[in-house]
Amino acid sequence: MKRKLGINSDCFYGIDDVSALEFISKAGFETFMTSRVDLESVSAIKKKADELGIEFSLIHSPFRGINNIWLEGEAYREVYDRIIESIDSAAACGVPAVVVHVSSGWNSPNVNDLGFSRFDAIVEHAASKGVILAFENLRMVGNLACLIDRYENNPYVRYCFDCGHEHCYTKTVSWLDIFTNKVVATHIHDNMGRPFDDKTTDRDAHLLPFDGTYNYHDMMQKFDRYGYEGPLMLEVFQFARSDYKAMTPEAFMVTCYERIKRISEINL
Repeated sequence: MKRKLGINSDCFYGIDDVSALEFISKAGFETFMTSRVDLESVSAIKKKADELGIEFSLIHSPFRGINNIWLEGEAYREVYDRIIESIDSAAACGVPAVVVHVSSGWNSPNVNDLGFSRFDAIVEHAASKGVILAFENLRMVGNLACLIDRYENNPYVRYCFDCGHEHCYTKTVSWLDIFTNKVVATHIHDNMGRPFDDKTTDRDAHLLPFDGTYNYHDMMQKFDRYGYEGPLMLEVFQFARSDYKAMTPEAFMVTCYERIKRISEINL
């Protein structure tokens, strides 16, 4: 199955998102995502993308302080308001989906009615704007599963599969086998996995594919089996390794494209 190939526009070391699109488009990518959420920035990115003829698929909402969503008090307002801003910017610029984290860390708060009520409001707002929320897998399996189940029949709630997070946080959990028909977005990157007894080291390295130990053949077989037709979206960073940083922007982008294209051709 042919799928569009994409990358995060904040992947470069020292190059802004708008300028990055020139390199992204030239390398052959057809789509991209950004972590910029304010309307001025998103509008400028969208304008440049339209000029280059490249699809703007995703906005990744901020997640700093996301655990406060589940806690008493007003500290949640900062991340809550930023998620709402992400949704509003996506709606204004025709970006179909926003990626959202639901918790952070190995000791995140238990899910509770207060947090559910806040996510209910976020989901309702997204639906009113016609924007899909793609909840992303991280460390805590139950936290994500609760929300996906809660909005099972809501067409504006879907799932973002992050293969690197699966590999280094929940290696024994096959997310694609759980949310088979919910996947609307992907984050593709690599790392060295995690020893099962290590819950202290953050091994989420965001390496280029094939520089770690993730099994992309298994991932692609499941995409085909469950009918995922959306983009294969890299989420990588030039600052992740010194040899990446030493590359020119052109060389880094060509390497990124070669890696995701190699993945896309598995099983063809």
